[in-house]
Amino acid sequence: MSTSTITSSLLKGGEWLIKESNPTDTFTPEDFNEEQEMVKEMCVQFLQTEILPVMDRIDSLEKGLMPSLMEKAGEQGLLGTAIPEELGGLGKDFVTGTLVNEALGGGFSFSVALAAHTGIGTLPILYFGTPEQKNKYIPKLASGEWKGSYGLTEPNSGSDALGAKTTATLSTDGKQYILNGQKCWITNGGFADVFTVFAKIDGDKFTAFIIERGMEGFTQGSEEHKMGIKGSSTVQLYFQDCKVPVENVLGEIGKGHIIAFNILNIGRLKLCAAVLGGAKLALTDSVVYANTREQFNKPIATFGAIKHKLAEMAIRIWSSESALYRTAKWIEDKEKELIAAGKPFNEGLLGAAEEYAIECAILKVEGSEVLDFVVDEGVQIHGGNGFSDEYSISRSYRDSRINRIFEGTNEINRLLTVDMMLKRAMKGKLDLMTAAMAVSKELMSIPDFAKEDDSAFAAEKKSIIDMKKGILMVAGTAVQKLMMNLQNEQEILMNIADMAIVTFTAESALLRVMKMTQKNTHASIAIYTDMMHCYLYDAIDKLNKAGKEAINSFTEGDEQRMLLLGLKRFTKTPSFNSKEARRRIADKLISDNKYSLS
Repeated sequence: MSTSTITSSLLKGGEWLIKESNPTDTFTPEDFNEEQEMVKEMCVQFLQTEILPVMDRIDSLEKGLMPSLMEKAGEQGLLGTAIPEELGGLGKDFVTGTLVNEALGGGFSFSVALAAHTGIGTLPILYFGTPEQKNKYIPKLASGEWKGSYGLTEPNSGSDALGAKTTATLSTDGKQYILNGQKCWITNGGFADVFTVFAKIDGDKFTAFIIERGMEGFTQGSEEHKMGIKGSSTVQLYFQDCKVPVENVLGEIGKGHIIAFNILNIGRLKLCAAVLGGAKLALTDSVVYANTREQFNKPIATFGAIKHKLAEMAIRIWSSESALYRTAKWIEDKEKELIAAGKPFNEGLLGAAEEYAIECAILKVEGSEVLDFVVDEGVQIHGGNGFSDEYSISRSYRDSRINRIFEGTNEINRLLTVDMMLKRAMKGKLDLMTAAMAVSKELMSIPDFAKEDDSAFAAEKKSIIDMKKGILMVAGTAVQKLMMNLQNEQEILMNIADMAIVTFTAESALLRVMKMTQKNTHASIAIYTDMMHCYLYDAIDKLNKAGKEAINSFTEGDEQRMLLLGLKRFTKTPSFNSKEARRRIADKLISDNKYSLS
Protein backbone atom coordinates (compact mmCIF):
# COMPACT_ATOMS: atom_id res chain seq x y z
CA MET A 1 0.00 0.00 0.00
CA SER A 2 1.32 3.43 -0.93
CA THR A 3 0.42 5.15 2.35
CA SER A 4 4.06 5.09 3.35
CA THR A 5 4.92 7.70 0.75
CA ILE A 6 4.36 11.31 1.78
CA THR A 7 3.43 13.59 -1.09
CA SER A 8 3.84 17.35 -1.22
CA SER A 9 1.74 17.75 -4.36
CA LEU A 10 -1.98 18.52 -4.29
CA LEU A 11 -3.93 15.35 -3.67
CA LYS A 12 -6.77 14.43 -5.97
CA GLY A 13 -10.22 13.99 -4.55
CA GLY A 14 -10.38 10.76 -2.53
CA GLU A 15 -6.64 10.21 -2.84
CA TRP A 16 -6.10 10.76 0.89
CA LEU A 17 -7.34 7.17 1.29
CA ILE A 18 -4.30 5.73 -0.47
CA LYS A 19 -1.66 8.38 0.21
CA GLU A 20 -0.27 9.91 3.36
CA SER A 21 -0.54 13.68 3.64
CA ASN A 22 2.19 16.01 4.79
CA PRO A 23 1.26 18.34 7.68
CA THR A 24 3.40 21.09 6.15
CA ASP A 25 1.13 21.10 3.08
CA THR A 26 -2.08 20.92 5.12
CA PHE A 27 -3.99 24.16 5.65
CA THR A 28 -5.36 24.70 9.14
CA PRO A 29 -7.27 27.54 10.86
CA GLU A 30 -3.97 28.57 12.46
CA ASP A 31 -2.92 29.59 8.94
CA PHE A 32 -5.56 32.31 8.55
CA ASN A 33 -3.89 35.56 7.55
CA GLU A 34 -4.50 38.93 9.19
CA GLU A 35 -7.15 39.95 6.67
CA GLN A 36 -9.06 36.70 7.16
CA GLU A 37 -9.00 37.18 10.92
CA MET A 38 -10.38 40.70 10.44
CA VAL A 39 -13.16 39.40 8.18
CA LYS A 40 -14.04 36.78 10.79
CA GLU A 41 -14.20 39.41 13.55
CA MET A 42 -16.39 41.65 11.37
CA CYS A 43 -18.84 38.78 10.88
CA VAL A 44 -18.93 38.03 14.61
CA GLN A 45 -19.61 41.70 15.38
CA PHE A 46 -22.38 41.79 12.77
CA LEU A 47 -24.09 38.83 14.43
CA GLN A 48 -23.72 40.31 17.91
CA THR A 49 -25.03 43.76 17.01
CA GLU A 50 -27.51 43.21 14.17
CA ILE A 51 -28.84 39.64 14.39
CA LEU A 52 -28.86 38.05 17.83
CA PRO A 53 -30.64 40.98 19.56
CA VAL A 54 -33.62 40.63 17.18
CA MET A 55 -33.89 36.85 16.91
CA ASP A 56 -37.42 36.76 18.38
CA ARG A 57 -38.54 39.30 15.78
CA ILE A 58 -36.84 37.28 13.04
CA ASP A 59 -38.53 34.07 14.18
CA SER A 60 -41.93 35.79 14.14
CA LEU A 61 -41.34 36.56 10.44
CA GLU A 62 -41.74 40.29 11.04
CA LYS A 63 -42.52 41.73 7.62
CA GLY A 64 -39.54 43.36 5.94
CA LEU A 65 -37.06 42.54 8.72
CA MET A 66 -35.10 39.74 7.04
CA PRO A 67 -34.75 41.61 3.72
CA SER A 68 -33.50 44.69 5.60
CA LEU A 69 -30.93 42.60 7.48
CA MET A 70 -29.79 41.06 4.21
CA GLU A 71 -29.30 44.57 2.83
CA LYS A 72 -27.21 45.52 5.88
CA ALA A 73 -25.08 42.44 5.29
CA GLY A 74 -24.71 43.51 1.67
CA GLU A 75 -23.54 46.97 2.73
CA GLN A 76 -20.68 45.33 4.64
CA GLY A 77 -19.73 43.13 1.69
CA LEU A 78 -20.89 39.92 3.35
CA LEU A 79 -23.07 38.89 0.40
CA GLY A 80 -20.35 39.25 -2.20
CA THR A 81 -17.26 37.85 -0.54
CA ALA A 82 -16.36 35.48 -3.36
CA ILE A 83 -17.97 37.44 -6.22
CA PRO A 84 -15.45 39.09 -8.61
CA GLU A 85 -14.87 42.81 -8.07
CA GLU A 86 -15.99 43.63 -11.60
CA LEU A 87 -19.43 42.26 -10.72
CA GLY A 88 -19.73 44.18 -7.47
CA GLY A 89 -18.17 41.69 -5.06
CA LEU A 90 -14.99 41.61 -2.97
CA GLY A 91 -13.20 38.97 -5.03
CA LYS A 92 -11.89 37.04 -2.03
CA ASP A 93 -10.53 33.50 -2.11
CA PHE A 94 -12.48 30.34 -1.34
CA VAL A 95 -11.08 29.91 2.17
CA THR A 96 -12.18 33.45 3.08
CA GLY A 97 -15.64 32.75 1.69
CA THR A 98 -15.80 29.58 3.77
CA LEU A 99 -14.72 31.51 6.85
CA VAL A 100 -17.55 34.01 6.34
CA ASN A 101 -20.06 31.15 6.22
CA GLU A 102 -18.68 29.76 9.45
CA ALA A 103 -18.46 33.07 11.28
CA LEU A 104 -22.07 33.90 10.39
CA GLY A 105 -23.25 30.35 11.10
CA GLY A 106 -24.38 31.24 14.60
CA GLY A 107 -27.15 33.47 13.27
CA PHE A 108 -29.91 30.85 13.32
CA SER A 109 -32.57 31.61 10.63
CA PHE A 110 -30.58 34.57 9.35
CA SER A 111 -27.67 32.26 8.57
CA VAL A 112 -30.00 30.06 6.53
CA ALA A 113 -31.30 33.03 4.55
CA LEU A 114 -27.82 34.38 3.92
CA ALA A 115 -26.38 30.98 2.93
CA ALA A 116 -29.26 30.38 0.51
CA HIS A 117 -28.83 33.82 -1.02
CA THR A 118 -25.04 33.69 -1.42
CA GLY A 119 -25.04 30.02 -2.46
CA ILE A 120 -27.90 28.54 -4.45
CA GLY A 121 -29.47 31.97 -4.94
CA THR A 122 -26.42 33.56 -6.57
CA LEU A 123 -23.89 30.97 -7.73
CA PRO A 124 -25.95 29.38 -10.54
CA ILE A 125 -26.11 32.75 -12.33
CA LEU A 126 -22.51 33.63 -11.46
CA TYR A 127 -21.09 30.38 -12.83
CA PHE A 128 -23.53 29.48 -15.60
CA GLY A 129 -25.00 32.81 -16.68
CA THR A 130 -24.27 34.61 -19.93
CA PRO A 131 -22.33 37.89 -19.66
CA GLU A 132 -25.64 39.73 -20.01
CA GLN A 133 -27.28 37.68 -17.25
CA LYS A 134 -24.34 38.14 -14.91
CA ASN A 135 -24.18 41.89 -15.49
CA LYS A 136 -27.92 42.23 -14.91
CA TYR A 137 -28.28 40.16 -11.74
CA ILE A 138 -24.99 39.62 -9.91
CA PRO A 139 -24.19 43.23 -8.83
CA LYS A 140 -27.66 43.60 -7.31
CA LEU A 141 -27.41 40.21 -5.60
CA ALA A 142 -23.96 41.11 -4.24
CA SER A 143 -25.24 44.38 -2.77
CA GLY A 144 -28.42 42.89 -1.35
CA GLU A 145 -30.66 45.14 -3.45
CA TRP A 146 -32.07 41.92 -4.91
CA LYS A 147 -32.40 38.71 -2.93
CA GLY A 148 -31.86 35.29 -4.44
CA SER A 149 -33.63 31.95 -4.17
CA TYR A 150 -33.66 28.53 -5.82
CA GLY A 151 -36.46 26.22 -6.89
CA LEU A 152 -35.55 22.56 -7.36
CA THR A 153 -37.59 20.45 -4.92
CA GLU A 154 -41.15 19.43 -5.78
CA PRO A 155 -43.82 17.63 -3.71
CA ASN A 156 -42.94 14.29 -5.35
CA SER A 157 -39.25 14.82 -6.09
CA GLY A 158 -36.89 15.45 -3.22
CA SER A 159 -33.72 13.36 -3.32
CA ASP A 160 -34.76 12.30 -6.85
CA ALA A 161 -34.31 15.83 -8.18
CA LEU A 162 -34.39 14.76 -11.83
CA GLY A 163 -37.88 13.37 -11.31
CA ALA A 164 -39.29 16.90 -11.35
CA LYS A 165 -42.63 17.39 -13.12
CA THR A 166 -42.53 21.14 -13.82
CA THR A 167 -42.68 21.68 -17.57
CA ALA A 168 -41.45 24.38 -19.94
CA THR A 169 -42.94 24.73 -23.42
CA LEU A 170 -41.64 27.08 -26.10
CA SER A 171 -44.27 29.57 -27.25
CA THR A 172 -45.37 29.56 -30.88
CA ASP A 173 -43.46 32.78 -31.57
CA GLY A 174 -40.30 31.30 -30.03
CA LYS A 175 -39.83 34.24 -27.67
CA GLN A 176 -40.93 32.70 -24.39
CA TYR A 177 -41.05 29.49 -22.42
CA ILE A 178 -44.34 28.73 -20.70
CA LEU A 179 -43.74 27.13 -17.30
CA ASN A 180 -46.31 25.02 -15.47
CA GLY A 181 -45.70 23.28 -12.17
CA GLN A 182 -44.97 23.66 -8.50
CA LYS A 183 -41.91 23.92 -6.27
CA CYS A 184 -41.84 23.42 -2.50
CA TRP A 185 -39.63 24.14 0.50
CA ILE A 186 -38.23 27.25 -1.18
CA THR A 187 -35.89 29.12 1.18
CA ASN A 188 -36.15 32.93 0.86
CA GLY A 189 -39.16 32.32 -1.39
CA GLY A 190 -41.38 34.81 0.43
CA PHE A 191 -39.21 37.84 -0.30
CA ALA A 192 -36.70 36.92 -3.03
CA ASP A 193 -36.55 38.90 -6.26
CA VAL A 194 -34.65 36.38 -8.40
CA PHE A 195 -35.14 32.61 -8.56
CA THR A 196 -33.21 29.84 -10.31
CA VAL A 197 -35.96 27.34 -11.20
CA PHE A 198 -35.67 23.95 -12.90
CA ALA A 199 -38.16 22.55 -15.41
CA LYS A 200 -38.25 20.01 -18.23
CA ILE A 201 -38.46 21.11 -21.84
CA ASP A 202 -40.21 18.60 -24.14
CA GLY A 203 -40.70 16.30 -21.16
CA ASP A 204 -37.08 15.28 -20.73
CA LYS A 205 -34.67 18.22 -21.15
CA PHE A 206 -34.00 19.22 -17.53
CA THR A 207 -33.20 22.93 -17.76
CA ALA A 208 -32.64 25.93 -15.46
CA PHE A 209 -34.42 29.26 -15.82
CA ILE A 210 -34.00 32.66 -14.18
CA ILE A 211 -37.37 33.77 -12.88
CA GLU A 212 -38.10 37.26 -11.57
CA ARG A 213 -40.76 38.18 -9.07
CA GLY A 214 -43.67 39.74 -10.91
CA MET A 215 -43.47 37.62 -14.03
CA GLU A 216 -46.93 36.82 -15.34
CA GLY A 217 -48.21 33.44 -14.11
CA PHE A 218 -45.77 33.22 -11.17
CA THR A 219 -47.22 33.19 -7.64
CA GLN A 220 -46.17 31.96 -4.21
CA GLY A 221 -47.92 30.20 -1.35
CA SER A 222 -48.13 31.20 2.30
CA GLU A 223 -45.26 30.76 4.74
CA GLU A 224 -44.73 27.22 6.02
CA HIS A 225 -44.97 26.61 9.77
CA LYS A 226 -41.80 24.71 10.58
CA MET A 227 -40.31 22.90 13.57
CA GLY A 228 -37.17 25.04 13.42
CA ILE A 229 -35.54 27.88 11.46
CA LYS A 230 -38.87 29.63 11.96
CA GLY A 231 -37.49 32.97 10.80
CA SER A 232 -36.42 31.55 7.45
CA SER A 233 -38.98 32.29 4.75
CA THR A 234 -40.15 28.97 3.28
CA VAL A 235 -42.95 28.89 0.70
CA GLN A 236 -44.22 26.99 -2.30
CA LEU A 237 -43.92 28.46 -5.79
CA TYR A 238 -46.61 28.05 -8.42
CA PHE A 239 -46.24 28.43 -12.17
CA GLN A 240 -49.43 28.61 -14.20
CA ASP A 241 -48.61 29.48 -17.79
CA CYS A 242 -45.73 31.56 -16.46
CA LYS A 243 -44.10 33.46 -19.30
CA VAL A 244 -40.29 33.42 -19.18
CA PRO A 245 -38.23 35.14 -21.93
CA VAL A 246 -35.98 32.73 -23.82
CA GLU A 247 -32.98 34.83 -22.82
CA ASN A 248 -33.66 33.74 -19.23
CA VAL A 249 -32.65 30.14 -19.92
CA LEU A 250 -29.66 29.53 -17.62
CA GLY A 251 -26.89 27.39 -19.06
CA GLU A 252 -27.54 24.84 -21.79
CA ILE A 253 -30.94 23.36 -22.51
CA GLY A 254 -31.07 19.83 -21.12
CA LYS A 255 -28.02 20.43 -18.91
CA GLY A 256 -29.78 21.68 -15.80
CA HIS A 257 -28.50 18.73 -13.79
CA ILE A 258 -24.96 20.03 -14.23
CA ILE A 259 -25.98 23.29 -12.55
CA ALA A 260 -27.92 21.57 -9.78
CA PHE A 261 -25.28 19.02 -8.85
CA ASN A 262 -22.23 21.27 -9.18
CA ILE A 263 -23.74 23.94 -6.96
CA LEU A 264 -24.58 21.25 -4.41
CA ASN A 265 -20.89 20.35 -4.01
CA ILE A 266 -20.07 23.89 -2.89
CA GLY A 267 -23.23 24.07 -0.81
CA ARG A 268 -22.32 20.94 1.15
CA LEU A 269 -18.96 22.33 2.21
CA LYS A 270 -20.46 25.73 3.04
CA LEU A 271 -23.17 24.03 5.11
CA CYS A 272 -20.47 22.31 7.13
CA ALA A 273 -18.89 25.71 7.76
CA ALA A 274 -22.18 27.28 8.86
CA VAL A 275 -23.17 24.47 11.21
CA LEU A 276 -19.76 24.57 12.89
CA GLY A 277 -20.32 28.27 13.52
CA GLY A 278 -23.64 27.39 15.10
CA ALA A 279 -22.05 24.59 17.13
CA LYS A 280 -19.43 26.94 18.57
CA LEU A 281 -22.14 29.35 19.68
CA ALA A 282 -24.16 26.52 21.27
CA LEU A 283 -21.09 25.24 23.10
CA THR A 284 -20.31 28.71 24.41
CA ASP A 285 -23.92 29.00 25.66
CA SER A 286 -23.51 25.65 27.41
CA VAL A 287 -20.18 26.58 29.04
CA VAL A 288 -21.59 29.87 30.33
CA TYR A 289 -24.64 28.09 31.71
CA ALA A 290 -22.56 25.36 33.34
CA ASN A 291 -20.43 28.00 35.05
CA THR A 292 -23.41 29.90 36.45
CA ARG A 293 -25.88 27.12 37.25
CA GLU A 294 -25.34 25.78 40.77
CA GLN A 295 -26.49 22.49 42.21
CA PHE A 296 -25.43 21.04 45.58
CA ASN A 297 -23.84 24.45 46.33
CA LYS A 298 -21.39 24.47 43.43
CA PRO A 299 -21.41 25.18 39.67
CA ILE A 300 -22.40 22.16 37.59
CA ALA A 301 -19.25 22.81 35.52
CA THR A 302 -17.31 21.20 38.37
CA PHE A 303 -19.02 17.84 37.87
CA GLY A 304 -17.25 15.14 35.85
CA ALA A 305 -20.35 14.21 33.84
CA ILE A 306 -20.75 17.82 32.66
CA LYS A 307 -17.03 18.14 31.91
CA HIS A 308 -17.23 15.03 29.74
CA LYS A 309 -20.07 16.55 27.72
CA LEU A 310 -18.37 19.94 27.26
CA ALA A 311 -15.10 18.32 26.23
CA GLU A 312 -16.69 15.93 23.74
CA MET A 313 -18.60 18.82 22.15
CA ALA A 314 -15.31 20.70 21.71
CA ILE A 315 -13.46 17.64 20.40
CA ARG A 316 -16.01 17.03 17.65
CA ILE A 317 -16.21 20.70 16.65
CA TRP A 318 -12.45 21.09 16.48
CA SER A 319 -11.84 17.87 14.56
CA SER A 320 -14.53 18.68 12.00
CA GLU A 321 -13.14 22.19 11.61
CA SER A 322 -9.76 20.63 10.83
CA ALA A 323 -11.29 18.59 8.00
CA LEU A 324 -13.29 21.58 6.73
CA TYR A 325 -10.39 23.96 6.16
CA ARG A 326 -8.10 21.21 4.90
CA THR A 327 -10.66 20.61 2.13
CA ALA A 328 -11.45 24.29 1.53
CA LYS A 329 -7.78 24.97 0.78
CA TRP A 330 -7.62 21.98 -1.57
CA ILE A 331 -10.54 23.46 -3.50
CA GLU A 332 -8.94 26.90 -3.53
CA ASP A 333 -5.61 25.53 -4.77
CA LYS A 334 -7.29 23.37 -7.41
CA GLU A 335 -9.29 26.37 -8.62
CA LYS A 336 -6.05 28.35 -9.06
CA GLU A 337 -4.45 25.40 -10.84
CA LEU A 338 -7.34 25.08 -13.31
CA ILE A 339 -7.43 28.81 -14.03
CA ALA A 340 -3.65 28.86 -14.52
CA ALA A 341 -4.12 26.02 -17.02
CA GLY A 342 -6.47 28.20 -19.07
CA LYS A 343 -9.87 27.30 -17.67
CA PRO A 344 -12.34 30.20 -17.53
CA PHE A 345 -13.43 31.64 -14.17
CA ASN A 346 -16.67 29.69 -14.00
CA GLU A 347 -14.98 26.35 -14.66
CA GLY A 348 -12.26 27.00 -12.10
CA LEU A 349 -14.24 26.76 -8.87
CA LEU A 350 -16.85 24.35 -10.22
CA GLY A 351 -14.14 22.01 -11.48
CA ALA A 352 -12.32 22.23 -8.16
CA ALA A 353 -15.47 21.55 -6.15
CA GLU A 354 -16.29 18.58 -8.39
CA GLU A 355 -12.76 17.23 -7.86
CA TYR A 356 -13.41 17.21 -4.11
CA ALA A 357 -17.07 16.23 -4.23
CA ILE A 358 -16.28 13.18 -2.08
CA GLU A 359 -14.85 15.34 0.67
CA CYS A 360 -17.74 17.84 0.38
CA ALA A 361 -20.22 14.99 0.96
CA ILE A 362 -18.18 13.78 3.95
CA LEU A 363 -18.11 17.27 5.45
CA LYS A 364 -21.85 17.75 5.04
CA VAL A 365 -22.57 14.59 6.99
CA GLU A 366 -19.88 15.17 9.60
CA GLY A 367 -20.73 18.82 10.23
CA SER A 368 -24.49 18.41 10.47
CA GLU A 369 -24.18 15.46 12.84
CA VAL A 370 -21.67 17.30 15.02
CA LEU A 371 -24.12 20.19 15.39
CA ASP A 372 -26.93 17.79 16.26
CA PHE A 373 -24.74 16.20 18.94
CA VAL A 374 -23.65 19.57 20.35
CA VAL A 375 -27.14 21.07 20.64
CA ASP A 376 -28.55 17.84 22.10
CA GLU A 377 -25.88 17.77 24.80
CA GLY A 378 -26.36 21.51 25.24
CA VAL A 379 -30.03 21.01 26.10
CA GLN A 380 -29.03 18.23 28.50
CA ILE A 381 -26.56 20.51 30.27
CA HIS A 382 -29.28 23.16 30.62
CA GLY A 383 -31.62 20.55 32.08
CA GLY A 384 -35.25 21.67 32.26
CA ASN A 385 -34.25 25.20 31.29
CA GLY A 386 -33.02 23.83 27.97
CA PHE A 387 -36.62 23.05 27.13
CA SER A 388 -37.62 26.68 27.65
CA ASP A 389 -37.65 29.29 24.92
CA GLU A 390 -36.06 31.71 27.40
CA TYR A 391 -32.74 30.01 26.66
CA SER A 392 -31.25 30.17 23.18
CA ILE A 393 -30.13 26.54 23.32
CA SER A 394 -33.75 25.54 22.67
CA ARG A 395 -33.68 27.50 19.41
CA SER A 396 -30.33 25.91 18.54
CA TYR A 397 -31.85 22.48 19.10
CA ARG A 398 -34.89 23.11 16.88
CA ASP A 399 -32.91 24.82 14.15
CA SER A 400 -30.25 22.13 13.95
CA ARG A 401 -32.42 19.28 12.74
CA ILE A 402 -32.94 20.52 9.19
CA ASN A 403 -29.23 20.35 8.39
CA ARG A 404 -29.25 16.58 8.05
CA ILE A 405 -31.83 17.05 5.27
CA PHE A 406 -30.51 20.20 3.53
CA GLU A 407 -28.14 19.81 0.55
CA GLY A 408 -29.04 16.14 0.10
CA THR A 409 -29.94 13.97 3.08
CA ASN A 410 -27.11 12.47 5.08
CA GLU A 411 -28.13 9.05 3.80
CA ILE A 412 -27.79 10.24 0.19
CA ASN A 413 -24.42 11.83 0.98
CA ARG A 414 -23.14 8.65 2.62
CA LEU A 415 -24.11 6.65 -0.45
CA LEU A 416 -22.55 9.26 -2.73
CA THR A 417 -19.27 9.17 -0.79
CA VAL A 418 -18.69 5.50 -1.60
CA ASP A 419 -20.30 5.63 -5.05
CA MET A 420 -18.00 8.44 -6.17
CA MET A 421 -14.95 6.65 -4.78
CA LEU A 422 -15.76 3.44 -6.64
CA LYS A 423 -16.65 5.20 -9.89
CA ARG A 424 -13.34 7.06 -9.87
CA ALA A 425 -11.55 3.78 -9.27
CA MET A 426 -13.37 2.15 -12.20
CA LYS A 427 -12.40 5.06 -14.45
CA GLY A 428 -8.76 4.81 -13.43
CA LYS A 429 -8.76 8.17 -11.65
CA LEU A 430 -8.11 6.63 -8.24
CA ASP A 431 -5.94 3.53 -7.91
CA LEU A 432 -7.88 1.80 -5.16
CA MET A 433 -7.34 -1.63 -6.68
CA THR A 434 -3.56 -1.65 -6.20
CA ALA A 435 -3.92 -0.43 -2.62
CA ALA A 436 -6.66 -2.96 -1.81
CA MET A 437 -4.62 -5.83 -3.27
CA ALA A 438 -1.63 -4.76 -1.17
CA VAL A 439 -3.79 -4.94 1.95
CA SER A 440 -5.07 -8.38 0.95
CA LYS A 441 -1.51 -9.58 0.43
CA GLU A 442 -0.49 -8.17 3.82
CA LEU A 443 -3.28 -10.12 5.54
CA MET A 444 -1.97 -13.37 4.08
CA SER A 445 1.65 -12.71 5.08
CA ILE A 446 3.54 -13.05 8.35
CA PRO A 447 3.31 -9.84 10.42
CA ASP A 448 6.37 -7.58 10.27
CA PHE A 449 8.09 -7.50 13.67
CA ALA A 450 10.71 -4.94 12.67
CA LYS A 451 11.73 -2.25 15.18
CA GLU A 452 8.86 0.17 15.62
CA ASP A 453 9.16 3.83 14.64
CA ASP A 454 9.64 5.96 17.76
CA SER A 455 9.45 9.37 16.10
CA ALA A 456 6.88 11.97 17.13
CA PHE A 457 3.31 10.89 16.41
CA ALA A 458 4.51 7.60 14.87
CA ALA A 459 1.83 5.58 16.68
CA GLU A 460 -0.92 7.97 15.62
CA LYS A 461 0.24 7.94 12.00
CA LYS A 462 0.27 4.15 12.05
CA SER A 463 -3.28 4.15 13.42
CA ILE A 464 -4.46 6.31 10.51
CA ILE A 465 -2.68 4.11 7.98
CA ASP A 466 -4.27 1.03 9.54
CA MET A 467 -7.71 2.65 9.49
CA LYS A 468 -7.29 3.23 5.76
CA LYS A 469 -6.28 -0.40 5.33
CA GLY A 470 -9.44 -1.41 7.15
CA ILE A 471 -11.55 0.61 4.71
CA LEU A 472 -9.76 -0.83 1.69
CA MET A 473 -10.09 -4.37 3.03
CA VAL A 474 -13.84 -4.09 3.65
CA ALA A 475 -14.63 -2.11 0.49
CA GLY A 476 -12.37 -4.24 -1.72
CA THR A 477 -13.90 -7.49 -0.51
CA ALA A 478 -17.43 -6.11 -0.86
CA VAL A 479 -16.78 -5.09 -4.46
CA GLN A 480 -15.20 -8.45 -5.26
CA LYS A 481 -18.03 -10.50 -3.76
CA LEU A 482 -21.09 -8.40 -4.57
CA MET A 483 -19.93 -6.68 -7.78
CA MET A 484 -22.81 -4.75 -9.38
CA ASN A 485 -25.20 -5.84 -6.64
CA LEU A 486 -23.26 -3.72 -4.14
CA GLN A 487 -25.23 -0.66 -5.27
CA ASN A 488 -28.36 -2.29 -3.83
CA GLU A 489 -26.72 -2.99 -0.47
CA GLN A 490 -27.16 0.46 1.02
CA GLU A 491 -26.45 -0.66 4.57
CA ILE A 492 -22.99 -1.89 3.55
CA LEU A 493 -22.30 1.28 1.58
CA MET A 494 -23.22 3.39 4.61
CA ASN A 495 -20.96 1.25 6.82
CA ILE A 496 -18.06 1.96 4.47
CA ALA A 497 -18.98 5.65 4.33
CA ASP A 498 -18.92 5.86 8.13
CA MET A 499 -15.46 4.30 8.11
CA ALA A 500 -14.31 6.91 5.59
CA ILE A 501 -15.85 9.84 7.48
CA VAL A 502 -14.15 9.10 10.80
CA THR A 503 -10.85 8.33 9.11
CA PHE A 504 -10.73 11.54 7.06
CA THR A 505 -11.66 13.60 10.12
CA ALA A 506 -9.18 11.82 12.40
CA GLU A 507 -6.36 12.27 9.89
CA SER A 508 -7.22 15.97 9.53
CA ALA A 509 -7.06 16.40 13.31
CA LEU A 510 -3.70 14.61 13.49
CA LEU A 511 -2.21 16.68 10.65
CA ARG A 512 -3.33 19.86 12.41
CA VAL A 513 -1.61 18.91 15.67
CA MET A 514 1.52 17.80 13.82
CA LYS A 515 1.67 21.15 12.05
CA MET A 516 1.18 23.03 15.34
CA THR A 517 3.99 21.00 16.86
CA GLN A 518 6.31 21.68 13.91
CA LYS A 519 5.70 25.41 14.16
CA ASN A 520 5.85 25.34 17.96
CA THR A 521 3.96 28.62 18.17
CA HIS A 522 0.85 27.60 20.09
CA ALA A 523 0.88 27.87 23.88
CA SER A 524 -1.94 25.35 24.36
CA ILE A 525 -0.59 22.57 22.13
CA ALA A 526 -1.20 19.98 24.87
CA ILE A 527 -4.96 20.66 24.82
CA TYR A 528 -5.10 20.22 21.05
CA THR A 529 -3.11 17.02 21.34
CA ASP A 530 -5.64 15.81 23.91
CA MET A 531 -8.49 16.56 21.50
CA MET A 532 -6.78 14.76 18.65
CA HIS A 533 -6.12 11.71 20.82
CA CYS A 534 -9.69 11.58 22.11
CA TYR A 535 -11.12 11.80 18.60
CA LEU A 536 -8.71 9.21 17.18
CA TYR A 537 -9.30 6.80 20.08
CA ASP A 538 -13.07 6.86 19.52
CA ALA A 539 -12.79 6.92 15.72
CA ILE A 540 -10.92 3.60 15.72
CA ASP A 541 -13.73 2.00 17.71
CA LYS A 542 -16.35 3.46 15.37
CA LEU A 543 -14.45 2.16 12.35
CA ASN A 544 -14.22 -1.28 13.95
CA LYS A 545 -17.97 -1.40 14.60
CA ALA A 546 -18.91 -0.26 11.08
CA GLY A 547 -16.40 -2.68 9.57
CA LYS A 548 -17.73 -5.62 11.57
CA GLU A 549 -21.32 -4.83 10.58
CA ALA A 550 -20.31 -4.82 6.92
CA ILE A 551 -18.19 -7.97 7.08
CA ASN A 552 -20.86 -9.91 8.96
CA SER A 553 -23.46 -8.98 6.36
CA PHE A 554 -21.75 -10.32 3.24
CA THR A 555 -19.31 -13.04 4.36
CA GLU A 556 -19.38 -16.21 6.41
CA GLY A 557 -17.16 -19.08 7.53
CA ASP A 558 -13.37 -18.94 7.15
CA GLU A 559 -13.48 -15.83 4.98
CA GLN A 560 -15.46 -13.97 7.62
CA ARG A 561 -13.09 -15.04 10.39
CA MET A 562 -10.06 -13.94 8.37
CA LEU A 563 -11.56 -10.52 7.63
CA LEU A 564 -12.58 -9.98 11.25
CA LEU A 565 -9.06 -10.87 12.37
CA GLY A 566 -7.70 -8.42 9.82
CA LEU A 567 -10.04 -5.71 11.08
CA LYS A 568 -8.93 -6.43 14.64
CA ARG A 569 -5.30 -6.05 13.54
CA PHE A 570 -6.07 -2.70 11.91
CA THR A 571 -7.99 -1.30 14.88
CA LYS A 572 -5.65 -1.93 17.78
CA THR A 573 -5.41 1.03 20.14
CA PRO A 574 -2.83 1.72 22.86
CA SER A 575 -4.07 2.45 26.37
CA PHE A 576 -5.23 6.04 26.75
CA ASN A 577 -6.77 7.84 29.73
CA SER A 578 -9.49 9.72 27.86
CA LYS A 579 -11.21 10.76 31.10
CA GLU A 580 -8.27 12.89 32.22
CA ALA A 581 -7.76 14.28 28.71
CA ARG A 582 -11.40 15.35 28.55
CA ARG A 583 -11.14 16.96 31.97
CA ARG A 584 -8.18 19.03 30.81
CA ILE A 585 -10.10 20.12 27.71
CA ALA A 586 -13.20 20.99 29.75
CA ASP A 587 -11.16 22.92 32.31
CA LYS A 588 -9.80 25.10 29.49
CA LEU A 589 -13.32 25.87 28.26
CA ILE A 590 -14.60 26.49 31.78
CA SER A 591 -11.69 28.80 32.58
CA ASP A 592 -12.23 30.83 29.39
CA ASN A 593 -16.05 30.71 29.86
CA LYS A 594 -16.51 30.02 26.13
CA TYR A 595 -15.45 27.83 23.25
CA SER A 596 -11.91 29.13 22.79
CA LEU A 597 -10.09 26.38 20.94
CA SER A 598 -10.04 27.77 17.39
